[in-house]
Amino acid sequence: SREEKQWKLWFDSKNPEEELVPSGYGQSLDSFRHLLLIRSWCPDRTIAQVYLYNLDEGVILDLEKTWEESDPRTPLICFLSMGSDPTDSIIALGKRLKTETSCVSMGQGQGMHARKLLQQTMAHGGWALLQNCHLGLDFLDELMDTVIETETVHESFRLWMTTDIHKQFPITLLQMSIKFTNEPPQGLRAGLKRTYSGDTEHFVGHKMVQWKPLLYAVAFLHSTIQERRKFGSLGWNIPYEFNQADFNATVQFGISWSTVCYMIGEIQYGGRVTDDFDKRLMNTFVKIWFSENTFSQEFSFYKGYSIPKCTMVDQYLQYIQSLPAYDTPEVFGLHPNADITYQSKVSRDVLDTILSIQPKDSSGGGGETREVVVARLADDMLEKLPADYVPFENMGPFQPMHIFLRQEIEQMQRVISLVRSTLTDLKLAIDGTIVMSENLRDALDCMYDGRIPASWKKVGVHHLANKGWALDSVVLCNEVTKWMKDDITSPPSEGVYVYGLYLEGAGWDRRNMRLTESKPKFLGAHVKPKNFKPSAKDPRLYSCPVYKKSSRTDLNYIAAMDLKTRQPPEHWVLRGVALLCDVK
Repeated sequence: SREEKQWKLWFDSKNPEEELVPSGYGQSLDSFRHLLLIRSWCPDRTIAQVYLYNLDEGVILDLEKTWEESDPRTPLICFLSMGSDPTDSIIALGKRLKTETSCVSMGQGQGMHARKLLQQTMAHGGWALLQNCHLGLDFLDELMDTVIETETVHESFRLWMTTDIHKQFPITLLQMSIKFTNEPPQGLRAGLKRTYSGDTEHFVGHKMVQWKPLLYAVAFLHSTIQERRKFGSLGWNIPYEFNQADFNATVQFGISWSTVCYMIGEIQYGGRVTDDFDKRLMNTFVKIWFSENTFSQEFSFYKGYSIPKCTMVDQYLQYIQSLPAYDTPEVFGLHPNADITYQSKVSRDVLDTILSIQPKDSSGGGGETREVVVARLADDMLEKLPADYVPFENMGPFQPMHIFLRQEIEQMQRVISLVRSTLTDLKLAIDGTIVMSENLRDALDCMYDGRIPASWKKVGVHHLANKGWALDSVVLCNEVTKWMKDDITSPPSEGVYVYGLYLEGAGWDRRNMRLTESKPKFLGAHVKPKNFKPSAKDPRLYSCPVYKKSSRTDLNYIAAMDLKTRQPPEHWVLRGVALLCDVK
């Protein structure tokens, strides 16, 4: 604490994991304790420090080596991840090894076709690929028996399978198989490389000079909208699975800006988008990247990311290879702080996964068992839990505030009752008095790991004063004031005062009362709007969605508020700016 200034400088640095730790800790901490320090102080830099700790940034999947490890009675199972399907790679490997691959996509009624395919390939050789096996779980026990019990199997036979992770997938089949996954490439460079390294039929056969730059612009858009998913709700409210089929369909039609913009923004990519604010974002990308300006000398998607003037696919690949390996969030229209949110989420997910695969057995090996630790914790929590609310009586007339208070009390009582019953039942289950249910097992694991049980997480009228107004013509308007909460002593003559909203993706300029860029590493701001009579629409306003929680779903959407801006509103659309009632 005596060297607070040095610690603050270290904490505020862009990459603290690469800086010397103050107070001599840089010399005294080994690499694992250094990782623990980064995890505690800078959660968003945890993964970067993990890479430094491991000195290994992952392994590239080699399907041929995977195949070499297999034999005719050892299936190869690929776990699917969003945006990555190994089917084409498996078929291409088969061609290279002069082996035919036959596919069946599993689903209702497809067991019959899969059975025939297995009989044929096991007898005469070749590869059988069963796709999306999580949709045909009923067939998997039969499949396992067939692979194990068939007396003679052709030596060139291999069984490939793809599946989403599913709790009911037979564990025995997993144990007898070679398992692999193929994460989609990360970053714009990898995405563009994948597009230009794949099928290049779109590249040839078009004589118009505008075709190749336009094709690159669509490829850049394709990679950008996929990469934005990693930023969570700042990127897209809903994580759409844009795929190669969208790209292929987009480059089929002729050149006319109105056609291009409509087909991309409304049909091919926009057709997947179901959220109104996501649709606005998609059309903003189209508006700023697809116009006559696209072919000008000055055009760039972002500084350092322009359209190369190339004629051959190899030249494009050479240019793509020169792009940065890491893309700053600003390339996607986001603020640099978006990377903090993304990196924090990745760190949290990795740590949650590590916790979830810890051994759950009860043998303590000399120490306390999980059950003893959790039972003691349950006693402590029950002691601290507040008493139940007495059923409310005589709360006065049914005014809006009383109704609201009653609803809040009901919600709180629901939480208290659930927590009390879970803790009480958990103690009984640990003692062996009642059966340990799945919910209680989850509660035990979560409490032991210091997390919130899933069942606990689940719990959680305008008066029209102006007569003669048509309801469908009434709009909510707002202005942000300079007042603080304590300055307000009485309600407004019309509308309501609101305070405590969090601004995500932008900051607030109090002097000029308008949106501004976020401060580095500062992820929230407050604004205090109030409603007032409708007025003429100012074009320099950003229509900012307001959500109850940081999960930007329709269920959490409240309304949109107009906020003043010096920059064009499109700037904040790309930033993913929203107001939140709660950031927890």
